Amino acid sequence: MTVTDAPVPTGRNEDRARRPAPVPAFAARAAAVGGSPVRDILAVTARPEVINFAGGLPAPGLFDAEGVAAAFHAVLTEVPERALQYSTTEGEPALRAAVAARTAVRGLPTDPDDILITTGSQQALSLLATALIEPGDTVLVENPCYLAALQAFAFAGARVVPVPCDERGIDPAALDELITTHRPKLLYTVPTFQNPTGRTLPAERRAGIAAAAGRHGLWIVEDDPYGELRFEGERAPWIATYPGAEDRTVLLGSFSKVMAPGLRLGWLRGPAALLRACTVAKQAADLHTPTVNQLAAARYLADRDLDAHVARVAGIYRERRDTMLAGLTEALPEGSGWIRPEGGMFVWARLPEGYDTTELLPGVVAHHVAYVPGAPFYAGEPDRATLRMCFVTQSPDEIAEGLRRLGAALAERRTLRGARAS
Repeated sequence: MTVTDAPVPTGRNEDRARRPAPVPAFAARAAAVGGSPVRDILAVTARPEVINFAGGLPAPGLFDAEGVAAAFHAVLTEVPERALQYSTTEGEPALRAAVAARTAVRGLPTDPDDILITTGSQQALSLLATALIEPGDTVLVENPCYLAALQAFAFAGARVVPVPCDERGIDPAALDELITTHRPKLLYTVPTFQNPTGRTLPAERRAGIAAAAGRHGLWIVEDDPYGELRFEGERAPWIATYPGAEDRTVLLGSFSKVMAPGLRLGWLRGPAALLRACTVAKQAADLHTPTVNQLAAARYLADRDLDAHVARVAGIYRERRDTMLAGLTEALPEGSGWIRPEGGMFVWARLPEGYDTTELLPGVVAHHVAYVPGAPFYAGEPDRATLRMCFVTQSPDEIAEGLRRLGAALAERRTLRGARAS
């Protein structure tokens, strides 16, 4: 029997044989979920001449850098072998105890075992999405909603349904109807100084949401990164404290807005079974939040008066909010409206019909000022005349100058529009 050699490929066949096979495609969700427009705007407007109202950035000049540095120095000097070592997934006991104590003194009885330390409260959202959401599950959100929450739920494959809201937040009657219709897995809300609108949900609506969750069987994810930044008015209790919500509410908190965002320290308070599921999800994500950061935060809380620091910062932020509110009438077109926040970091405005803040943004940036268009914050049909501005990062003089530039940019747009119409 004669064995012959296989034919040697030539021409196109030879090219195909040498060409590497394509790599497998990305997961569909990676293509379906867009990046953060806020992050994109920050990248474009990072030039020092731009007065940037787009980011949700705490004022860096108000960080207690000396206190934080002293806390890091203490733990790295006294317990370096512990500070630089792996830690438990649940979090350092000293920090969990401190967070639990701060939560309890604000009206929600909490033990250290009720707390999971996370790498920023954004990670807590991702862990909850992993632990709770199956592809196709329905999630209810405020309309408009915190943008990164929309991203987290989209990556989990959720069907996101917006709940109608007014200047006081979620409409409980509309929520009840949507729960009956869609049978959602959870409701996500930022009830105090909401991002992006700055509005605060009043106590009676919080009670209504808790009661609806108890009636229908629903998880509530209560995100509270801004609640300590109150300038006026009375603090409303967490939804988690109301009847019907006790065993089904997950409370998220963060040190990013009150201590320093670069520490990336947040936490999740929830029922034991859900906490365990989130802990397993965190093991798969990052094992644990950096030990040295946790120990430094715990030391800071032990040695310093964080509440006094927050009160001082809130007083300065109030002045900056007042400066922005005072300048909006002149900066924005006649017929515009906005929400007056009692605290937090953001003012939400709506221009008159016919304005599209996304289309306007390049011309505004050309005047060396920036905002975030409102459209990306909507889970459903967006209101394209809306925009969000952060008032805490700049000084009052910079805010006033930024609003002057914004007014000039919008006036220029009105002039051009009028010329085209004629």
